[in-house]
Amino acid sequence: MSSWVISVCCDASTVAGVAPMRTDLQPIDEFRELVTQETNLADYPFASSIAQRAVVYDSATLRRAIDDGQVAEIRAELGRVLLGGPGIVVLEGAFDDLAVVESASEAFFEMIADQHRRGAVVGDHYAKPGANDRVWNALEKLAVGWPEVFVDYYENDMIALISESWLGPGYQITSQINVVNPGGQAQEPHCDYHLGFMTNEVASQFPAHAHLVSPALTLQGAVAHCDMPLASGPTLYLPYSHQFPGAYLSWRLEEFREVFRENVAQLPLRSGDAVFFNPSMFHAAGSNVTTDIKRMANLLQISSAMGRSLESVDRTRMTKALYPSLQRRCAGGMSPESLARVVAASAEWYPFPTNLDRDPPVGGLTPPSQADFVRRALADSWDEEQLAAALDALTERRQTS
Repeated sequence: MSSWVISVCCDASTVAGVAPMRTDLQPIDEFRELVTQETNLADYPFASSIAQRAVVYDSATLRRAIDDGQVAEIRAELGRVLLGGPGIVVLEGAFDDLAVVESASEAFFEMIADQHRRGAVVGDHYAKPGANDRVWNALEKLAVGWPEVFVDYYENDMIALISESWLGPGYQITSQINVVNPGGQAQEPHCDYHLGFMTNEVASQFPAHAHLVSPALTLQGAVAHCDMPLASGPTLYLPYSHQFPGAYLSWRLEEFREVFRENVAQLPLRSGDAVFFNPSMFHAAGSNVTTDIKRMANLLQISSAMGRSLESVDRTRMTKALYPSLQRRCAGGMSPESLARVVAASAEWYPFPTNLDRDPPVGGLTPPSQADFVRRALADSWDEEQLAAALDALTERRQTS
């Protein structure tokens, strides 16, 4: 069944920006031709270099270009890389203040230590339980336990830039911490959420166009929380593999995995760098052959406002926990741009789904969202109890009974 559906996907009309599929080749040959493309630096004017066919950006240079009013052009270029280009964006120096990364790392290690104390067994998608240290829903845990660290971390402009470039406004961040300890083994290549988390039997039931649309609903990324030389096993990528319409049905097939191994890219990272890639790209964590590097990454799985996120996140709880910190920061002169990024990382921007009988649109096409209430609360100097009451009332209105 899989081979037949892969062929159907290859024959389907592709989306704008991706090269049309060859009809004179077998799927594996088409795949091999796609993933051996070269990347031309001249095609990406804002990039600083090409590394193993991935497009590399210097975040300081991007910040200067944004200050010069070129943000729309940068977003368009980043979108082209993720869709019709190699599918992988490296943001060197995404965090220019490494103290922010270090503070977050300390919080994440405390979460891991707490899991160990409780004897929690943490499963993993593509590794045996216990093979590494994993923290699920690190986003909410950081907001509730370390709100000041959360604000410092998620006011980051590069995370917002790449998220808006691929998903538009209202994106939903989820965060999972992965620590690959010395001796940790490489994963097998795979694709990610949505269709990548389904068996081939289930994924093959979705029409070909759904295989093309699914990657546009999610952005996959990681922030390096330590220096990651190649020996520590940073992620392996296969540039351009996301352009293969049958990617979600082929990553388990050995002949495709062999092409992955023959053409793989692996990029060393420095602490504070970030990598984002199309979720239908073949990729896999590498082996950590060092004896002393705990390779920590904050894995960001960011969803479109119009999609379903991987994890259940209590954004009402997060917003209540963060509000005192946001009040203090705003009183201290926090910029509107920084505030908007923190609110985007925590509160729900999208007002749906809701109960339109009890939460009707008034004065517009949609009712107010969580993010609307947070902005109103800060502008009108609400206290914590006022915001909490408004958020609880919003939650109540959304219920069906």
